[in-house]
Amino acid sequence: MTIYNIGNRVVNNYLFAIDEGYILIDTGYENGFSRFQRNLKKLNIQPSEIKFIFLTHAHDDHAGFLNKVLAITNAKVILHPKAIERLKSGQNSFEGGCSSMLAYIFCKLFALFGKSEHKFPPIKDEYLNRLITTDSQEFRNLNLPIQAIETPGHTADHISLLKDGILFCGDAAMNGFPSINRNIIWIENLQDYRKSWEKMIAFNPAKIYPSHGKPFDVNDLKRFIKSIDKIKLRPL
Repeated sequence: MTIYNIGNRVVNNYLFAIDEGYILIDTGYENGFSRFQRNLKKLNIQPSEIKFIFLTHAHDDHAGFLNKVLAITNAKVILHPKAIERLKSGQNSFEGGCSSMLAYIFCKLFALFGKSEHKFPPIKDEYLNRLITTDSQEFRNLNLPIQAIETPGHTADHISLLKDGILFCGDAAMNGFPSINRNIIWIENLQDYRKSWEKMIAFNPAKIYPSHGKPFDVNDLKRFIKSIDKIKLRPL
């Protein structure tokens, strides 16, 4: 399977082909749309070839330019049913807290650049009929060559995608600053988060592709899972 990363240094946006066209995983921050278009052009891929958008969860760095992609494609959005209300609100949930002191400092610094509200454009009403939830018969009828896996913890609406032994884990794990031990910097529910790591380990993927940072081996999760038990969440 050929995997393209058409995101930027901050957020990975993966793209891969299926028989029907392409599946895009997430849409980055709102201001990343122009880069997204340029990267598509470099690959000689037309927006119309994107048939599905797999939304790992409704956060500003994952749903930021969703409306803009929907405007130039006929793509359907595959998402967790709990993500719909968050998409309508256009703002991240602040339930939970930072997973380390380093993450807390990073989030406070992030706020200095005007990012503390974590808002994004709410999904337009005209696109609501293009949302397909992973618990629906419509999703099952698509018979796509992927497996949608519920991986809550970072958020309650978080899902990951498994394809040909490759796990696209969204923010269920992370591999880059200011992450420690592959842990994402914000966690809503620690118990759910640990269970999601256990689930990812049980699938034993050949490689894990996170939304932040470089791909890594499942052995990293096995090595660091006990670190979750020491995490104390720091609310903002």
